Amino acid sequence: MLVAAGLLGLTQPMWAGDIAEPGGYRMDDYRAPVPRTLQGARVVTTAEAEALWREKKAVFFDVMPNTPKPTNLPAGTIWREATRKDIPGSIWLANVGYGAISEETASYFRQGLAAEAGADNSRAILFYCMTNCWMSWNAAKRAIEWGYSSVIWYPLGADGWERANLPLEEKKPYVISN
Repeated sequence: MLVAAGLLGLTQPMWAGDIAEPGGYRMDDYRAPVPRTLQGARVVTTAEAEALWREKKAVFFDVMPNTPKPTNLPAGTIWREATRKDIPGSIWLANVGYGAISEETASYFRQGLAAEAGADNSRAILFYCMTNCWMSWNAAKRAIEWGYSSVIWYPLGADGWERANLPLEEKKPYVISN
């Protein structure tokens, strides 16, 4: 039974080893084994993330990067937007999970958090990306440093959610409205 639950992503992820939390942000090699912990955050399994989602007890933020269409493509070049499938109701704050982010990206991140989670920094907010993706770890760490006190990290991400046969929906990156 435990093996079946592990295959469905209902238990804690299978770790490639004991990865220590870095002192700061992960700055490269973002698709690599992640630590079991994030100081100041609650780390959840798929079953725990599903319960939070069903009970609407947290605002879900996907931080998967997005590559926008280059502005200087030669005429006639075909560009296909990547399709992103998210946990339903999530907000996709693209590109905020890098170790170093510009002031513009930090502003986008802060505005997205405030617009979707409200002014209450104690409201539960959950960050995810993909399994073994440091982007969500970095974003959750940054939210903690910005004073959010109920940060949740779901390290199995959208692919862990999908492995558990839970619903996904296509998303576009969040756009700040003026």
